[in-house]
Amino acid sequence: MAVFSSEKYAALGRPNGERKMIVPDGSWIKCSNCGQMLYTDRLEDNLQVCWYCDCHLPMHSSARIKMLTDEGSFVELWKDLRSVDALNFSDTKSYAERLAANRQKSGLDEAVICGSAMLDGRPYMLGVMDFAFMGASMGSVVGERIARLFEAAAEGRIPAVMVTSSGGARMQEGILSLMQMPKTCGALQRLAEADVPFLVVLTNPTYGGVTASFASLGDVILAEPGAMIGFAGPRVIQETTNSKLPVGFQTAEFLMDKGLVDCVVERKNLRRELSNLLEYFGR
Repeated sequence: MAVFSSEKYAALGRPNGERKMIVPDGSWIKCSNCGQMLYTDRLEDNLQVCWYCDCHLPMHSSARIKMLTDEGSFVELWKDLRSVDALNFSDTKSYAERLAANRQKSGLDEAVICGSAMLDGRPYMLGVMDFAFMGASMGSVVGERIARLFEAAAEGRIPAVMVTSSGGARMQEGILSLMQMPKTCGALQRLAEADVPFLVVLTNPTYGGVTASFASLGDVILAEPGAMIGFAGPRVIQETTNSKLPVGFQTAEFLMDKGLVDCVVERKNLRRELSNLLEYFGR
């Protein structure tokens, strides 16, 4: 037994020097659908789609922008617009503290990034919502950036595209948050009057005031597979209506069958589909 207690074997992790394999933090992630462990580098190459069950996992806004634009063509606009605590709102934390914490955690300054871009040489305006920042809730700055996106698209007579993801209104801004619904719809009406197309890509989840406003008003509405889309959650609807709801009634596939969504598109095909639509509407 003296052989196995020597320094040489202890260094290799034998009984006197037990060692465990060290895996760097963030190297693996568990699929929220099937529970399989996924290697993050491979997952990034696969556009954040699980290769076991095809679940479309959350994707950072920067990765979406890279996926849907020509390299180096995206120019962010209205970055100077920042949310403020106009109502001095506080629950367990003040709204100002929550904003600061979310900026640090997500690396974003707001729940939507808007700007001008090119896709296969075709110009368009692009807005991408990111659930990592306060559940992509629609506050005053989110609504203002999106409204300005539509106005810029109308002025430049180039298509507007929104990639949505949201939990709904930003409760910390109260009525100011709800006012973003008519504001974005009003800007979208002016876009329609200018005869400029508006395309929407619904991702998981898209709920609340976003669904109830501009997200449902696209000339073409695409959705990612399995995306949950609705106004309120299933439990709230069931308790309110006191009725049994169909299985999967808020999935992209169900809504496509009922006509709310035009097409369910896998993430790997989304760039091509969007390019084809921009080409069609640009004729």
